[in-house]
Amino acid sequence: MPLHVPPAPAPALRSVLTALGSPTAVREARTPSLRNAQGPATPELPLPVHVLDEITAEGAAATRLAGWRFLIRCGDRAVAAAETRLTPDGWAFSHFFEGPYITSTERALRQAETMQQHYQPRLLSVPGLYMLTLWLHGDCTADGAGGHPAATDLLVPLAPAPPGIAAHRPHRVAELLPMLTHRVTPAPAPLLSQPA
Repeated sequence: MPLHVPPAPAPALRSVLTALGSPTAVREARTPSLRNAQGPATPELPLPVHVLDEITAEGAAATRLAGWRFLIRCGDRAVAAAETRLTPDGWAFSHFFEGPYITSTERALRQAETMQQHYQPRLLSVPGLYMLTLWLHGDCTADGAGGHPAATDLLVPLAPAPPGIAAHRPHRVAELLPMLTHRVTPAPAPLLSQPA
């Protein structure tokens, strides 16, 4: 298998296991699939979630680690995901969720396993486009919590992808990021208070 999944921080995994073991957390989750799951639910495939904060005109990217995502498997399929986030006290469970990105992530990971090159899988969120990609990082020994997309890394847009961008089609970072620079809406400038 050419995917080298980076190890999640132990406190992040513990927080998800604690939430899965809490009937209140599972019952209050907005994930019917998780609430109705038969059998044990286990967190698998921890992926660091990076957020693309800025894309320069040259296609360079500034990213930051936003959390770790675990697919929650029940039986032979993922029924939900659990998100963790870094707080001042360390890693903490954030929430459970479900939706199209769960099956799309599984599909993209299966697709990546058939590639010849070895990769470290990560998730890269592009909030300006409401877009999530599987980021296949070429340095398998890198710390999954750090780094920026290298020009030769692959980005696989997950479904649903923004209009005009094909889901599950791998793109080199050097090809996709420059294209995204024209599509990302810049953040609005802060309102300045008017003198009275």
